[in-house]
Amino acid sequence: MIGAACALYAVRAGLDVVVVDRGPVAGGTTGAGEGNLLVSDKEPGPELELALLSSRLWREITEDRHPDEGRAVDARAIEYEPKGGLVVASTPEALTALTALAAGQRAAGVDAAPVTAHQLPELEPYLAPGLAGGVLYPQDAQVMPTLAAAHLLRASGARVETGRTVTGVLRGADGAVRGVRTERGDLLAPAVVNAAGTWGAEVAALAGVSLPVLPRRGFVLVTEPLPRRVRHKVYSADYVADVASDSAGLQTSPVVEGTAAGPVLIGASRERVGFDRSFSLPVVRALAAGATRLFPFLEHVRAMRAYSGFRPYLPDHLPAIGPDPRAPGLFHACGHEGAGIGLATGTGLLIAQTLTGKAPDLDLAPFRPDRFAEEAAP
Repeated sequence: MIGAACALYAVRAGLDVVVVDRGPVAGGTTGAGEGNLLVSDKEPGPELELALLSSRLWREITEDRHPDEGRAVDARAIEYEPKGGLVVASTPEALTALTALAAGQRAAGVDAAPVTAHQLPELEPYLAPGLAGGVLYPQDAQVMPTLAAAHLLRASGARVETGRTVTGVLRGADGAVRGVRTERGDLLAPAVVNAAGTWGAEVAALAGVSLPVLPRRGFVLVTEPLPRRVRHKVYSADYVADVASDSAGLQTSPVVEGTAAGPVLIGASRERVGFDRSFSLPVVRALAAGATRLFPFLEHVRAMRAYSGFRPYLPDHLPAIGPDPRAPGLFHACGHEGAGIGLATGTGLLIAQTLTGKAPDLDLAPFRPDRFAEEAAP
């Protein structure tokens, strides 16, 4: 998804773009995502600024007309739903913390409306009783990520080379990047964008630089198709803490949302177990238990399948976006953890702006790719 968005905005900026992927479109983390476009789970700071920019851009690219007259992406084709998010608290203490977070988010430009316990059934009639309250986030939205990545690539007009593996990053005698090597020959270019997601560290290493991207595994449960009973993306306030956690151990917090196609998606789990794709029944059971606590009707609904994916985790929970001074001509756009779908459009625009020498819409200093090398220096 990140690569597709970078291609879209780079082509719009007048650049000639080739997208190289060793697998099919959305064959990695993108295809294992839920498609969340969220501002609700971001604390005030650089990531929230990127989320707000991206939210606006997602709305723009799904409209019929754009300020830059770029090709639009059909909202229905990618199942774009600006349905909003509802974060709920089970205890008064959790509600107090959630309310404080929402106040800070509002100061940063987020639309966040407090919801009392009595108002919850009006928004979600099938929610469990006894919850303390919540916060409604109208800016939250969702897409079907595989479709979205494919349609963004199509709308970009970029040349797409799937099934082609990058085996090296070419650098000249002066150290500047001049293209990539693949098993089917070299592709020469004055700039290379590393949008390899969870495998971003491997691509960085091919250029001789380090970027500490690690995989953080998560599972998603998918139910049988249902009439729309879950109107928003609904999750527990605990989810925000899990997203920000540095723990390598297993963490689960209930996240439930309906889809345009009918199935309900249930998450979310996080654990750092390398690239272990093993199915974990205890994790899936924990997801099901958390979902039924939020929506008791799900106890009688069949789960049709479960799948897993790897979030691209960086130690400070911020992605790497922008030029790498250690390898002139190398740009990074990876490490977005579980927010890559939502943050893709803003990332793509920022990359295109830096590629063309324009001032980026956001300060890229917090996202500097070499910031970890500085921390590791004696």
